[in-house]
Amino acid sequence: MSAIRRGFVDSPLHGGKCPRWLFQRMQRLGGLIIEAIVEFFGAEEFLRRISDPLFFQSLGCLLGFDWHSSGVTTTLCGALKEGIRGREQELGIFICGGKGATSRKTPQEIQVYGECCSFSFTDQLVYLSKMTAKIDSAALQDGYQLYHHVFFFTSSGNWAVVQQGMNEALRLARRYHWLSETVEDLVCEPHRGICAQRRESRVLNLVARESENCRKGMVQLIEQNGEALIGEMQKVLHFALPSRHHIEERDFDLSRISRTLYNLCVEKPADFEGLLATPGVGPKTLRALALTSEVVLGAPPSFKDPVSFSFAHGGKDGIPYPVDRKTYQESITFLEELLRRVRTTPQEKNKMYKQLKLLSGW
Repeated sequence: MSAIRRGFVDSPLHGGKCPRWLFQRMQRLGGLIIEAIVEFFGAEEFLRRISDPLFFQSLGCLLGFDWHSSGVTTTLCGALKEGIRGREQELGIFICGGKGATSRKTPQEIQVYGECCSFSFTDQLVYLSKMTAKIDSAALQDGYQLYHHVFFFTSSGNWAVVQQGMNEALRLARRYHWLSETVEDLVCEPHRGICAQRRESRVLNLVARESENCRKGMVQLIEQNGEALIGEMQKVLHFALPSRHHIEERDFDLSRISRTLYNLCVEKPADFEGLLATPGVGPKTLRALALTSEVVLGAPPSFKDPVSFSFAHGGKDGIPYPVDRKTYQESITFLEELLRRVRTTPQEKNKMYKQLKLLSGW
Protein backbone atom coordinates (compact mmCIF):
# COMPACT_ATOMS: atom_id res chain seq x y z
CA MET A 1 0.00 0.00 0.00
CA SER A 2 1.40 3.41 -0.98
CA ALA A 3 2.09 6.01 1.69
CA ILE A 4 -0.63 8.51 2.48
CA ARG A 5 0.12 11.95 1.05
CA ARG A 6 -1.79 15.16 1.58
CA GLY A 7 -1.05 17.83 -0.92
CA PHE A 8 -1.35 20.95 -2.98
CA VAL A 9 -2.05 21.46 -6.69
CA ASP A 10 -2.80 24.70 -8.55
CA SER A 11 -6.35 24.38 -9.91
CA PRO A 12 -7.50 27.64 -11.49
CA LEU A 13 -10.98 27.58 -13.03
CA HIS A 14 -10.76 27.35 -16.80
CA GLY A 15 -13.67 27.58 -19.22
CA GLY A 16 -14.29 25.58 -22.37
CA LYS A 17 -14.59 21.88 -23.08
CA CYS A 18 -12.20 19.06 -23.77
CA PRO A 19 -12.01 18.51 -27.57
CA ARG A 20 -13.85 15.38 -28.63
CA TRP A 21 -10.81 13.93 -30.36
CA LEU A 22 -8.76 14.28 -27.15
CA PHE A 23 -11.50 12.96 -24.86
CA GLN A 24 -11.88 9.84 -27.01
CA ARG A 25 -8.16 9.14 -26.69
CA MET A 26 -8.26 9.85 -22.95
CA GLN A 27 -11.09 7.29 -22.68
CA ARG A 28 -9.09 4.69 -24.56
CA LEU A 29 -5.80 5.11 -22.75
CA GLY A 30 -7.50 5.65 -19.38
CA GLY A 31 -9.45 2.41 -19.78
CA LEU A 32 -6.27 0.55 -20.72
CA ILE A 33 -4.41 1.91 -17.70
CA ILE A 34 -7.22 0.81 -15.36
CA GLU A 35 -7.17 -2.62 -17.00
CA ALA A 36 -3.40 -2.86 -16.54
CA ILE A 37 -3.56 -1.80 -12.89
CA VAL A 38 -6.25 -4.39 -12.19
CA GLU A 39 -4.43 -7.13 -14.09
CA PHE A 40 -1.05 -6.63 -12.44
CA PHE A 41 -1.88 -5.07 -9.07
CA GLY A 42 -5.57 -5.73 -8.39
CA ALA A 43 -8.71 -3.58 -8.23
CA GLU A 44 -7.93 -2.31 -4.72
CA GLU A 45 -4.67 -0.80 -5.97
CA PHE A 46 -6.64 1.27 -8.46
CA LEU A 47 -8.56 2.82 -5.55
CA ARG A 48 -5.30 3.58 -3.74
CA ARG A 49 -3.88 5.23 -6.84
CA ILE A 50 -6.92 7.29 -7.86
CA SER A 51 -7.24 8.60 -4.28
CA ASP A 52 -3.59 9.71 -4.28
CA PRO A 53 -3.62 13.43 -5.22
CA LEU A 54 -0.20 13.28 -6.86
CA PHE A 55 -0.93 10.15 -8.90
CA PHE A 56 -4.28 11.62 -9.97
CA GLN A 57 -2.57 14.80 -11.23
CA SER A 58 0.14 12.79 -12.99
CA LEU A 59 -2.45 10.60 -14.68
CA GLY A 60 -4.27 13.69 -15.94
CA CYS A 61 -0.99 14.94 -17.43
CA LEU A 62 -0.25 11.56 -18.95
CA LEU A 63 -3.61 11.42 -20.70
CA GLY A 64 -2.83 14.76 -22.27
CA PHE A 65 -5.18 17.15 -20.47
CA ASP A 66 -4.37 20.69 -19.29
CA TRP A 67 -1.83 20.07 -16.54
CA HIS A 68 -3.00 22.63 -13.97
CA SER A 69 -6.62 23.37 -14.83
CA SER A 70 -9.51 22.51 -12.52
CA GLY A 71 -10.95 20.69 -15.53
CA VAL A 72 -8.42 17.88 -15.10
CA THR A 73 -10.61 16.56 -12.28
CA THR A 74 -13.92 16.47 -14.16
CA THR A 75 -12.45 15.41 -17.50
CA LEU A 76 -10.19 12.68 -16.14
CA CYS A 77 -12.96 11.16 -14.02
CA GLY A 78 -15.33 11.30 -16.98
CA ALA A 79 -12.79 9.66 -19.29
CA LEU A 80 -12.10 6.84 -16.81
CA LYS A 81 -15.83 6.24 -16.32
CA GLU A 82 -16.43 6.00 -20.06
CA GLY A 83 -13.19 4.06 -20.60
CA ILE A 84 -14.48 1.04 -18.66
CA ARG A 85 -18.18 1.35 -19.50
CA GLY A 86 -19.63 -2.14 -20.05
CA ARG A 87 -16.62 -3.85 -18.42
CA GLU A 88 -17.25 -2.88 -14.80
CA GLN A 89 -18.09 -6.40 -13.59
CA GLU A 90 -15.18 -7.90 -15.52
CA LEU A 91 -12.72 -5.47 -13.93
CA GLY A 92 -14.42 -5.39 -10.53
CA ILE A 93 -14.38 -1.58 -10.58
CA PHE A 94 -17.43 0.69 -10.66
CA ILE A 95 -17.40 4.45 -11.24
CA CYS A 96 -20.48 6.52 -10.38
CA GLY A 97 -21.30 10.22 -10.50
CA GLY A 98 -19.68 13.13 -12.27
CA LYS A 99 -20.15 16.86 -12.70
CA GLY A 100 -23.21 18.98 -11.90
CA ALA A 101 -26.52 17.17 -12.30
CA THR A 102 -24.69 13.88 -12.91
CA SER A 103 -23.16 14.09 -9.42
CA ARG A 104 -26.64 14.06 -7.90
CA LYS A 105 -27.37 10.77 -9.66
CA THR A 106 -24.54 8.97 -7.87
CA PRO A 107 -26.79 7.13 -5.34
CA GLN A 108 -29.02 5.83 -8.16
CA GLU A 109 -26.01 4.63 -10.16
CA ILE A 110 -24.67 2.79 -7.10
CA GLN A 111 -28.09 1.19 -6.63
CA VAL A 112 -28.18 0.04 -10.27
CA TYR A 113 -24.80 -1.68 -9.97
CA GLY A 114 -25.81 -3.13 -6.60
CA GLU A 115 -28.96 -4.70 -8.01
CA CYS A 116 -27.20 -5.95 -11.13
CA CYS A 117 -24.38 -7.58 -9.16
CA SER A 118 -26.39 -8.51 -6.03
CA PHE A 119 -24.05 -6.65 -3.71
CA SER A 120 -24.91 -6.81 0.00
CA PHE A 121 -23.24 -3.47 0.76
CA THR A 122 -25.13 -1.22 -1.67
CA ASP A 123 -27.03 0.77 0.97
CA GLN A 124 -23.84 1.41 2.91
CA LEU A 125 -22.11 2.74 -0.22
CA VAL A 126 -25.06 5.04 -0.95
CA TYR A 127 -24.80 6.36 2.62
CA LEU A 128 -21.05 6.92 2.25
CA SER A 129 -21.50 8.75 -1.04
CA LYS A 130 -23.99 11.13 0.55
CA MET A 131 -21.94 11.59 3.72
CA THR A 132 -18.61 12.33 2.00
CA ALA A 133 -20.37 14.99 -0.05
CA LYS A 134 -22.09 16.43 3.01
CA ILE A 135 -18.89 16.52 5.03
CA ASP A 136 -17.04 18.50 2.36
CA SER A 137 -19.94 20.91 1.91
CA ALA A 138 -21.21 21.35 5.49
CA ALA A 139 -18.83 19.96 8.12
CA LEU A 140 -15.84 21.48 6.32
CA GLN A 141 -16.85 25.04 5.42
CA ASP A 142 -13.94 26.43 3.40
CA GLY A 143 -15.73 28.59 0.81
CA TYR A 144 -15.66 26.03 -2.01
CA GLN A 145 -19.05 24.82 -3.29
CA LEU A 146 -19.07 21.20 -4.44
CA TYR A 147 -20.03 20.71 -8.09
CA HIS A 148 -18.33 17.39 -8.88
CA HIS A 149 -18.60 14.08 -7.01
CA VAL A 150 -17.34 10.70 -8.25
CA PHE A 151 -17.62 7.54 -6.19
CA PHE A 152 -15.34 4.62 -7.08
CA PHE A 153 -15.84 1.17 -5.57
CA THR A 154 -14.81 -2.43 -6.09
CA SER A 155 -16.62 -5.75 -5.96
CA SER A 156 -15.30 -6.22 -2.43
CA GLY A 157 -17.02 -3.04 -1.18
CA ASN A 158 -13.93 -0.86 -0.79
CA TRP A 159 -14.33 2.68 -2.09
CA ALA A 160 -12.71 5.99 -2.95
CA VAL A 161 -14.10 9.46 -3.63
CA VAL A 162 -12.78 12.29 -5.78
CA GLN A 163 -14.86 15.44 -5.53
CA GLN A 164 -14.24 19.07 -6.30
CA GLY A 165 -15.56 22.43 -5.18
CA MET A 166 -15.20 25.88 -6.66
CA ASN A 167 -14.88 29.38 -5.32
CA GLU A 168 -16.25 31.51 -8.13
CA ALA A 169 -15.16 34.79 -6.55
CA LEU A 170 -11.52 33.64 -6.44
CA ARG A 171 -11.83 31.56 -9.64
CA LEU A 172 -10.11 28.66 -7.90
CA ALA A 173 -11.01 25.02 -7.37
CA ARG A 174 -10.30 22.60 -4.53
CA ARG A 175 -10.20 18.81 -4.85
CA TYR A 176 -10.99 16.36 -2.03
CA HIS A 177 -9.68 12.76 -2.03
CA TRP A 178 -11.02 9.92 0.12
CA LEU A 179 -9.99 6.26 0.47
CA SER A 180 -11.87 3.71 2.57
CA GLU A 181 -8.65 2.00 3.70
CA THR A 182 -7.42 5.17 5.40
CA VAL A 183 -10.70 6.32 6.98
CA GLU A 184 -10.61 5.39 10.66
CA ASP A 185 -13.39 7.79 11.61
CA LEU A 186 -15.70 9.34 9.02
CA VAL A 187 -15.90 12.62 10.95
CA CYS A 188 -12.31 12.95 12.21
CA GLU A 189 -9.45 13.64 9.77
CA PRO A 190 -11.06 11.45 7.09
CA HIS A 191 -9.40 12.76 3.92
CA ARG A 192 -6.52 11.19 2.11
CA GLY A 193 -5.72 14.54 0.55
CA ILE A 194 -7.14 17.98 -0.15
CA CYS A 195 -5.62 19.87 -3.07
CA ALA A 196 -5.89 23.64 -3.43
CA GLN A 197 -3.92 26.61 -4.61
CA ARG A 198 -4.01 28.44 -1.32
CA ARG A 199 -4.71 28.00 2.37
CA GLU A 200 -7.84 29.87 3.44
CA SER A 201 -8.03 31.92 6.63
CA ARG A 202 -11.81 31.65 7.16
CA VAL A 203 -12.53 27.94 7.53
CA LEU A 204 -14.83 26.10 9.94
CA ASN A 205 -13.35 22.61 10.15
CA LEU A 206 -15.63 20.38 12.22
CA VAL A 207 -13.83 17.21 11.10
CA ALA A 208 -10.46 18.31 12.49
CA ARG A 209 -9.03 16.34 15.39
CA GLU A 210 -8.97 19.62 17.32
CA SER A 211 -12.77 19.85 16.94
CA GLU A 212 -13.43 16.63 18.87
CA ASN A 213 -14.69 18.37 22.02
CA CYS A 214 -16.83 20.69 19.90
CA ARG A 215 -18.41 17.70 18.12
CA LYS A 216 -19.20 16.11 21.47
CA GLY A 217 -20.55 19.42 22.74
CA MET A 218 -22.87 19.78 19.75
CA VAL A 219 -24.34 16.34 20.46
CA GLN A 220 -24.62 17.21 24.15
CA LEU A 221 -26.57 20.38 23.31
CA ILE A 222 -29.30 18.51 21.43
CA GLU A 223 -29.91 16.14 24.35
CA GLN A 224 -32.12 18.86 25.85
CA ASN A 225 -35.53 19.86 24.53
CA GLY A 226 -36.03 22.26 21.66
CA GLU A 227 -37.15 25.26 23.73
CA ALA A 228 -34.13 24.96 26.04
CA LEU A 229 -31.72 24.78 23.11
CA ILE A 230 -33.27 27.77 21.34
CA GLY A 231 -33.09 29.65 24.64
CA GLU A 232 -29.37 28.89 24.98
CA MET A 233 -28.76 30.10 21.45
CA GLN A 234 -30.66 33.34 22.02
CA LYS A 235 -28.40 34.03 24.99
CA VAL A 236 -25.34 33.40 22.83
CA LEU A 237 -26.45 36.14 20.44
CA HIS A 238 -25.99 38.68 23.23
CA PHE A 239 -22.49 37.50 24.16
CA ALA A 240 -19.42 39.22 22.76
CA LEU A 241 -17.95 37.01 20.06
CA PRO A 242 -14.21 36.31 20.14
CA SER A 243 -12.29 38.71 17.87
CA ARG A 244 -10.78 35.86 15.87
CA HIS A 245 -14.12 34.14 15.32
CA HIS A 246 -15.01 32.97 11.82
CA ILE A 247 -18.69 32.57 12.64
CA GLU A 248 -20.62 35.84 12.43
CA GLU A 249 -23.98 36.84 13.87
CA ARG A 250 -25.54 37.00 10.41
CA ASP A 251 -24.86 33.25 10.12
CA PHE A 252 -26.88 32.68 13.27
CA ASP A 253 -30.52 33.05 12.11
CA LEU A 254 -32.66 31.04 14.55
CA SER A 255 -35.86 31.70 12.61
CA ARG A 256 -34.51 29.65 9.71
CA ILE A 257 -33.03 26.72 11.59
CA SER A 258 -35.44 26.33 14.51
CA ARG A 259 -37.38 23.44 12.89
CA THR A 260 -34.14 21.52 12.25
CA LEU A 261 -33.03 22.13 15.84
CA TYR A 262 -36.37 20.90 17.21
CA ASN A 263 -36.13 17.76 15.03
CA LEU A 264 -32.61 17.09 16.32
CA CYS A 265 -33.81 17.40 19.91
CA VAL A 266 -36.55 14.86 19.17
CA GLU A 267 -34.39 12.36 17.31
CA LYS A 268 -31.35 12.83 19.59
CA PRO A 269 -28.60 11.32 17.37
CA ALA A 270 -26.03 9.44 19.42
CA ASP A 271 -22.94 11.06 17.91
CA PHE A 272 -21.75 13.75 15.52
CA GLU A 273 -21.95 11.47 12.49
CA GLY A 274 -25.61 10.81 13.28
CA LEU A 275 -26.19 14.53 13.78
CA LEU A 276 -24.58 15.30 10.43
CA ALA A 277 -26.58 12.57 8.67
CA THR A 278 -29.90 13.98 9.92
CA PRO A 279 -31.98 15.42 7.03
CA GLY A 280 -32.06 19.21 7.07
CA VAL A 281 -28.77 19.64 8.92
CA GLY A 282 -26.64 21.92 6.77
CA PRO A 283 -23.91 24.54 7.11
CA LYS A 284 -26.00 27.10 9.04
CA THR A 285 -27.27 24.59 11.61
CA LEU A 286 -23.73 23.35 12.18
CA ARG A 287 -22.38 26.90 12.54
CA ALA A 288 -25.04 27.70 15.12
CA LEU A 289 -24.36 24.55 17.12
CA ALA A 290 -20.58 25.01 16.88
CA LEU A 291 -20.75 28.57 18.18
CA THR A 292 -23.12 27.58 20.99
CA SER A 293 -20.83 24.71 21.93
CA GLU A 294 -17.92 27.10 22.20
CA VAL A 295 -19.68 29.86 24.13
CA VAL A 296 -21.80 27.69 26.45
CA LEU A 297 -19.64 24.60 26.91
CA GLY A 298 -16.18 26.00 26.24
CA ALA A 299 -15.57 23.56 23.40
CA PRO A 300 -14.36 25.53 20.36
CA PRO A 301 -14.15 24.07 16.84
CA SER A 302 -11.06 24.18 14.65
CA PHE A 303 -10.65 27.07 12.23
CA LYS A 304 -7.57 25.58 10.58
CA ASP A 305 -7.70 24.89 6.86
CA PRO A 306 -6.91 21.15 6.39
CA VAL A 307 -5.01 21.68 3.13
CA SER A 308 -1.44 20.41 3.51
CA PHE A 309 1.42 21.47 1.28
CA SER A 310 3.50 18.36 0.76
CA PHE A 311 4.02 18.77 -2.98
CA ALA A 312 3.66 21.43 -5.67
CA HIS A 313 3.52 21.46 -9.45
CA GLY A 314 6.92 22.82 -10.31
CA GLY A 315 8.42 24.74 -7.42
CA LYS A 316 12.04 24.48 -8.54
CA ASP A 317 12.50 27.84 -6.85
CA GLY A 318 10.86 26.50 -3.68
CA ILE A 319 7.63 28.50 -4.10
CA PRO A 320 5.28 27.75 -2.53
CA TYR A 321 7.20 24.61 -1.50
CA PRO A 322 9.83 22.46 -3.21
CA VAL A 323 8.65 19.60 -5.40
CA ASP A 324 8.52 16.29 -3.56
CA ARG A 325 10.82 14.50 -6.01
CA LYS A 326 10.65 11.09 -4.37
CA THR A 327 6.87 10.75 -4.51
CA TYR A 328 6.66 12.42 -7.92
CA GLN A 329 9.17 9.94 -9.34
CA GLU A 330 7.26 7.07 -7.72
CA SER A 331 4.17 7.94 -9.75
CA ILE A 332 6.18 8.35 -12.95
CA THR A 333 7.86 4.98 -12.47
CA PHE A 334 4.51 3.33 -11.78
CA LEU A 335 3.00 4.79 -14.96
CA GLU A 336 6.06 3.85 -17.04
CA GLU A 337 5.70 0.25 -15.89
CA LEU A 338 2.02 0.26 -16.84
CA LEU A 339 2.76 1.66 -20.28
CA ARG A 340 5.28 -1.09 -20.92
CA ARG A 341 2.51 -3.62 -20.37
CA VAL A 342 -0.52 -1.81 -21.73
CA ARG A 343 -1.94 -2.79 -25.13
CA THR A 344 -1.67 0.29 -27.37
CA THR A 345 0.19 1.33 -30.54
CA PRO A 346 3.94 2.04 -30.48
CA GLN A 347 3.24 5.61 -31.65
CA GLU A 348 0.88 6.28 -28.72
CA LYS A 349 3.32 4.71 -26.28
CA ASN A 350 6.17 6.89 -27.54
CA LYS A 351 4.01 9.98 -27.15
CA MET A 352 3.17 9.07 -23.54
CA TYR A 353 6.81 8.28 -22.73
CA LYS A 354 7.80 11.74 -23.98
CA GLN A 355 5.25 13.32 -21.66
CA LEU A 356 6.59 11.31 -18.73
CA LYS A 357 10.16 12.37 -19.56
CA LEU A 358 9.06 16.02 -19.52
CA LEU A 359 7.47 15.46 -16.10
CA SER A 360 10.62 13.87 -14.70
CA GLY A 361 13.15 16.27 -16.24
CA TRP A 362 13.82 18.55 -13.28
